[in-house]
Amino acid sequence: MINIKKIATHALRTWATALFLINPAQAGIPIEHWTQASGAQVYLVQSPGIPMLDVQIDFDAGSRRDPPDQAGLASVTASMTGKGVLATANKVAGGSTPEPALDENALSEAWADLGASFHASAGSDRMSFSLRSLSYPELLSQAVQLAARQLGEPAFPELIWQRERETLNAALKEANTRPATWADRAFGTAVYGQHPYGYEMTEDTLARVKVADMSSLHGRLILPCRAKVTLVGAVNRAQAEALVTQLLARLPAANVPCPALPNVPEVAALQEPVVKQMPFDSAQAHVLIGQPGFKRHDPDYFALTVGNYSLGGGGFVSRLTNEVREKRGLSYSVYSYFAPGLHAGAFTLGLQTRPDQAEQAVQVAREVLSRFVADGPTEAELQAAKDNLVGGFALRIDSNAKLLGNVANIAWHGLALDYLETWTQQVGQVTVQDIKAAFKRKLQPNTMVTVVVGGANAKP
Repeated sequence: MINIKKIATHALRTWATALFLINPAQAGIPIEHWTQASGAQVYLVQSPGIPMLDVQIDFDAGSRRDPPDQAGLASVTASMTGKGVLATANKVAGGSTPEPALDENALSEAWADLGASFHASAGSDRMSFSLRSLSYPELLSQAVQLAARQLGEPAFPELIWQRERETLNAALKEANTRPATWADRAFGTAVYGQHPYGYEMTEDTLARVKVADMSSLHGRLILPCRAKVTLVGAVNRAQAEALVTQLLARLPAANVPCPALPNVPEVAALQEPVVKQMPFDSAQAHVLIGQPGFKRHDPDYFALTVGNYSLGGGGFVSRLTNEVREKRGLSYSVYSYFAPGLHAGAFTLGLQTRPDQAEQAVQVAREVLSRFVADGPTEAELQAAKDNLVGGFALRIDSNAKLLGNVANIAWHGLALDYLETWTQQVGQVTVQDIKAAFKRKLQPNTMVTVVVGGANAKP
């Protein structure tokens, strides 16, 4: 009998020690990449220092694939894969071993007994499945087998879906009591228009989602030939190849390469400014200003990332904070960020302020943004941004989980395999002129969306 608790305790102590002894930023991060016969793309970072393995499996099955009248389908499908697995006959060694169905409680207990975890989630672009386990052979083998069942043979039980839908509806009703919900909704609708990035899950769209729709999505999109699998941990290439094969073995076979999926249109550029003011009985007015931004693989990525640190991404050292908070006391917090994806995710400038100060806060924020787009940062602002981003790079990859996320992004967006090794160099090469040119190409301050929610006397 394996003593899971003893093994896990030893592994965690070893892991904690390793984190103090190893600085990932001081060493190369070799990423091995290959494509399996099934079409699955595999990305591996060997990390033998601790007996752990983290795996992420990504599919083009995010909410951008949702039908408009079933917004939320991808999200609930991912969630429901953890609510039980079907009974199957697992063929081994020339025979077959029946595997009983597992409901959500039995599945949860099975993962707890292994001291491992397996989760699924869906974002705008992708549906992701994440496995974490100790890498001791017997434990890992059992964890991979259970993960393969959950990935490939989810039950999608009807009664559980009815319960989950009621829970989601209650959460939606509660969220509708908050001004931030209304601000986000109005902003997303105005920025994205008819693009799937702007779809919103509601009680009506959930009412149209059936378990048959989840099963259909899973059967069409969760296929080996569509998988991008990232592994970080104590396995070599041969072990990783066998592990990925087992993880994907219960999914339906498909032609390689996979049949092309329907094209998703690009986010349309804004042609004119949009202003939405919504009354809401709240102590603070919520302000969002923005527009469609850029795709993740855009060559301006580093210039925009470094520049935004100076504009509003650097907290108390950003220009927006200095002008809106420090000089005028209009808001406790003001920020800006880009959200690039497979399509042009939004550029967002946000703040909260007293309702009677909202007009002034919006005016000041717009002026700061317009000046930054026109002139870029100062040399001092640029150097402060570089110092922070380069100095904090090690914190982006100081654990298996963080490294996994970074390598999975490389896999998903098709970035260069040496992306992490050259990241600080890319940041260091950005100039004021690079930022100025990139911001002028991407942002149009005169045709942005402005949403203000809050204040009983706000204009409807």
